[in-house]
Amino acid sequence: MDMIRLRAGTQRGMRPGAVFLAVGTGIVLHARRAMLHELRQAQAVAGAAQSALLRPLPPDIAGLGLAAAQLSADRGAAVGGDLYEVIATEHGVRVVMGDVRGHGLGALGTAAAVLGSFREAAHDEPELGGVLRRLGRALARHLRTREPGHPADEDFVTVLLLEIADDGRTKALNCGHPWPYRLRGQDMGPVSRVGPLPPLGAFPLPYDLPVEELGRLLPGDTLVLHTDGVADARDARGRFFPLASVLGDVARAGPLSSRSVLRAVFASLLRHTGHRRADDAAVLVIRNDRKASVRVRPPRGAGRCP
Repeated sequence: MDMIRLRAGTQRGMRPGAVFLAVGTGIVLHARRAMLHELRQAQAVAGAAQSALLRPLPPDIAGLGLAAAQLSADRGAAVGGDLYEVIATEHGVRVVMGDVRGHGLGALGTAAAVLGSFREAAHDEPELGGVLRRLGRALARHLRTREPGHPADEDFVTVLLLEIADDGRTKALNCGHPWPYRLRGQDMGPVSRVGPLPPLGAFPLPYDLPVEELGRLLPGDTLVLHTDGVADARDARGRFFPLASVLGDVARAGPLSSRSVLRAVFASLLRHTGHRRADDAAVLVIRNDRKASVRVRPPRGAGRCP
């Protein structure tokens, strides 16, 4: 009888344990679902913020065909520290491309400060140097108002400014950014080999800003702007992405639209890295689709606040 009572007591003792196990499993599953829901919401908010910051470019501006895309290094995130914009102004078509040191949400505020300044200064400043100085002041204000403990690697931004005139004459100011490549017929090469200024925010800008004359962007020519996350991307064996070689193949393939060039570059990049990225990567393609000399400047005062 004692053995029967012991077995019965043991069986009765197992039932609460099974209940606790079931309850515990349910709590864990509920917490997991809640965390996944919050993660999806955070990703949606981050994606919306990135879309508001990097507004989709139109397919063309003032006769220039455009295509651009950005990939974040953070898996599952749609945000990064790369920035670009193209604006038609009374001074010509003005372009900015930049790269905040760091990536993800931490770099988003810095990118927003630089882009917001460019969108105003591009219309207001008659000289490209004035635009760059406005960006420098905006970045300095942003860095002064950051929260304590902000990552130190986001203290500067590489910035490339371009200005493309009605007749295709192109000039640039470069602060630590890779020079664009120009595709002309079956030829391809960097638009300049001059050493750039230091990145914006790393040192004060010099009194005399060396504006680089890049010649003319002729009808049919294509400029490929990129951040260093493209050229520095590596495959599983540690080899860098051969961007120049890829663009050489693109040039030899014949005339392509700006969107086709963009697709070719990103397809090769993703194959090279196996969809693994250590840094944000962005590409902006500008193709001169003008048939003849056209006036691209908006009426004086357009785009300015009253």
